[in-house]
Amino acid sequence: MSSLVWISGASAGIGAALAASVPYADARVIDVSRSGGSAEHFKADLSDPADWARVEAHFREELAGYDGERVVFIHNAGTITPIGPAAEADREDYTRAVLLNSAAPQILGRAFLAATAPLTCERHLVMLSSGAAKTAYAGWSSYNAGKAAVEHWVRTVGAEQGPGGCRVIAVAPGVVDTAMQSEIRATSAENFPTVGRFHELKNTGALSTPAAAATGIWSLLTRNLPNGTCVDLRNL
Repeated sequence: MSSLVWISGASAGIGAALAASVPYADARVIDVSRSGGSAEHFKADLSDPADWARVEAHFREELAGYDGERVVFIHNAGTITPIGPAAEADREDYTRAVLLNSAAPQILGRAFLAATAPLTCERHLVMLSSGAAKTAYAGWSSYNAGKAAVEHWVRTVGAEQGPGGCRVIAVAPGVVDTAMQSEIRATSAENFPTVGRFHELKNTGALSTPAAAATGIWSLLTRNLPNGTCVDLRNL
């Protein structure tokens, strides 16, 4: 085994497509999620701070004495729920979204950086972002804020990496035809005023597929992008 790959949220959608298309023939692929998919599964609820500590311990255990060619962590897990005005959101749902979208990427990203710091092999940390990091969609406050936090964290941590350090990037995959998109289209205009745009994207065939998004994301690992880059696949 010369490659060890972790993908969070690999049980469905883009995460599952990433796990199915890992470009390293001899890679060991681990899905970090609640439900699990086709890859090896490390069960964790990434909206639960107690499970963050478990994931960190898992990273350290798996990487102790690691002598392979590369290690990769793609943090894909996130949620659009709840959609609607922040003042009207259920407190528990909103708290879970903030923990999953804003806090978990930073905590798990730090854990991966710390666990891989002693290694001299190729190291990649990829955070999934969104156009919502830059566009304030009414009804998506926790999601918008979470993706904006991810991108600025990536810029900052990327600047901290010295020569031979971990390569840290964020990628917005575009509008991809996943269960999240179905949830968005099922939302009322009262809770999400821009919902019509997403119906139009679906009706005109403008949505990307999870497989295409995964191919684009994997291609970034071979591009000479500066550390801390935040990129949108639609602009490549």
